[in-house]
Amino acid sequence: MAAAETYRFRRAVPNDLPMIRRWLRVPEVARWWGDPAEQIELIAEDIELPEMATLIVSYRNRPFAFAQHYDAHQWPQPHLSHLPNGTRCIDAFIGVPDMMGCGHGKMFLRLLAQMLIDRGAPTVAIDPDPENVRARKSYEAAGFSGDTEYETGDGPCILMQFKAETD
Repeated sequence: MAAAETYRFRRAVPNDLPMIRRWLRVPEVARWWGDPAEQIELIAEDIELPEMATLIVSYRNRPFAFAQHYDAHQWPQPHLSHLPNGTRCIDAFIGVPDMMGCGHGKMFLRLLAQMLIDRGAPTVAIDPDPENVRARKSYEAAGFSGDTEYETGDGPCILMQFKAETD
């Protein structure tokens, strides 16, 4: 795997929506994110919100993933209510099939979570579907842990928190 310097994060802009739409149609993404038409509408709204950081992730200048992060208490959800103020939550997917299963998820999620901790977040959380084994393995490899299952309005999830690297 290449050095961390080869990964870049930039703010998503409306011109990225056609690319994100293509990514949402990839079967592995649609399986976990749901209806691509519905999701692109939500992402289009999120891009405009200052309280939601929507990102395009690139590897060696090749865009391949979407990530967003937000304050855990901005959109209250019961399974996040116990997290400390300032906690950031991440939602992410890899949208380029030949970039899946190569360790890129582990790398960019670790970098993003550590960046959020370095910027002052007390913790970073992610809440995958318990059946999404591929994602959970990537999150664990990136430094997230936790196995408490919660029921949400969208179905079950597992709350995992990032364990920051210390000097």
